Amino acid sequence: MTDNSTTRFSNRVNDYVKYRPSYPPQIVSFLQTSYALSTDKLVADVGAGTGISTALFLDAGYKVIAIEPNLQMREKSVELLGNYPGFKAMNGTAENTGLETGSIDTIIAGQAFHWFDREKSRTEFKRILKPGGLVALIWNERKTSSAFEAEYDQLIIAHASDYVKVDHRNIDEASIGAFFNPEPFKLEVFQNKQVFDFDGLAGRLLSSSYMPAKNEDGYEPMINDLRILFDKYQHGGLININYDTKVYVGKL
Repeated sequence: MTDNSTTRFSNRVNDYVKYRPSYPPQIVSFLQTSYALSTDKLVADVGAGTGISTALFLDAGYKVIAIEPNLQMREKSVELLGNYPGFKAMNGTAENTGLETGSIDTIIAGQAFHWFDREKSRTEFKRILKPGGLVALIWNERKTSSAFEAEYDQLIIAHASDYVKVDHRNIDEASIGAFFNPEPFKLEVFQNKQVFDFDGLAGRLLSSSYMPAKNEDGYEPMINDLRILFDKYQHGGLININYDTKVYVGKL
């Protein structure tokens, strides 16, 4: 993780918590059925952020160590998840987790792998995993198939600072394959969605690190364009954002 990637969400923690999509609970069932992931296995959530992916496994009865270098996001995860007996948060990165060698059964990374140094994180993951341990890389990939979704994506491109550069969709299956190589990996796709009023849609937009924050240059034109887009496509004061939740699973 670069210094920029570990600090760029610091001023967006509240929007991130309120408006980022969660992950379908079927992900846990899939890992349990297909990979015998039982609740006695210790999970490390690397790049855990505020704990969205961590909560998915805590709710299913797992013990999870959340590794997150951003202080504000890590503190928010402790605030939100500290009552779970199986939860622990640690300062660390994908390249230097601070975890003991051979201590982890499964590593998950939700909406985070595209920030990692792939070679260094692969070395670190192999070090901390037990023999035969799993890695599950998870993304909510926003669809762009409907007219609204396509125009929303274009709005982001028009107003973002470095969206095209940092978009997780830059990570293709060849990159994933190179990470797991020489072991195979499996891709499983789940459907996911969020339903927003205008304020919720604005919050979702502002939860992304590449969009102008309040009081920054470009914020007002962006919000004005968002209002026009929302008014064009809303039904009953609501709009849907649909996702393919992609889960890449393999061993190292």
